Amino acid sequence: MSAPSPAPPGAVAVWLSAARLRTLPIALAPVVVGTALAWTDDAHAWLAALAAALGALLLQIGANFANDVFDFEKGADTAARTGPPRATQLGWVTPAAMRRATFLIFGAAFLPGLYLVWVGGWPIVAIGLLSVATGLAYTGGPFPLGYHGLGDLAVFVFFGLVAVCGTYWVQALTLPPHVLAVSTLIGALASVPLAVNNLRDAATDALAGKRTLAVRLGESAVRTEIAALIAIAYAGCVLLWWSGLGPLGALLPLITSPLALRFLHRMRTSEGAALNPLLAESARLELVFALSLALGWAA
Repeated sequence: MSAPSPAPPGAVAVWLSAARLRTLPIALAPVVVGTALAWTDDAHAWLAALAAALGALLLQIGANFANDVFDFEKGADTAARTGPPRATQLGWVTPAAMRRATFLIFGAAFLPGLYLVWVGGWPIVAIGLLSVATGLAYTGGPFPLGYHGLGDLAVFVFFGLVAVCGTYWVQALTLPPHVLAVSTLIGALASVPLAVNNLRDAATDALAGKRTLAVRLGESAVRTEIAALIAIAYAGCVLLWWSGLGPLGALLPLITSPLALRFLHRMRTSEGAALNPLLAESARLELVFALSLALGWAA
């Protein structure tokens, strides 16, 4: 007999739980970096940067709400899962209410988006529409990306390339090579929390037909993927400086490497529910890396 579901913690706490606040650094990190790059190039615009940050946060929360309801409806979130509480699966929020909240948050993202379109032009329209579509299609729709092993690629593209380059574009209206190069480092680190999440949920995802990379390739391969993504980010700092694309300050994130090494050690020896703290730790690692890269670049 399965254990009874925990009582809901209160209306506000339920929605904060569904918003997955610990994942929000993934949305903020690329905006911080993109703005630092624009600052260094004397092209920063604080109002555009704030609008980009607000839009990124709303898109992330909307995607989290969508994931909450779609994973429940597809059977990926069950009482057997080892991850943090999921509001729809626990019955704290009805699927209909979560769907309404999803579209409300995505709708709210259009408000800062309108300003960004005004300053950044039609490329921002494409970015906004694709971001919303991907947020919904990650676990929803006829071809959910996360169920076909494409979630890692989607995160790399939208929380790395698109987010950094888009943030820079709305401030500078140009896209030099060094911005694209830096965006790949942030995209690599942004993919780590998802890989940890999929590693933790591999067994239950397989039963639900959710063919993440952890299910397709096996847990050992995903642990290697996580190590490779972190190595790409840190080695990329050295390559940026060595190639002349970045200043000496691009090496500043190397001071955070002990945090990365500690994370990798814990990740190699953790399984199941023990991976839950590492999910938040990987998001914090990306934010600390991004802050140090921004500081080093702009100094």
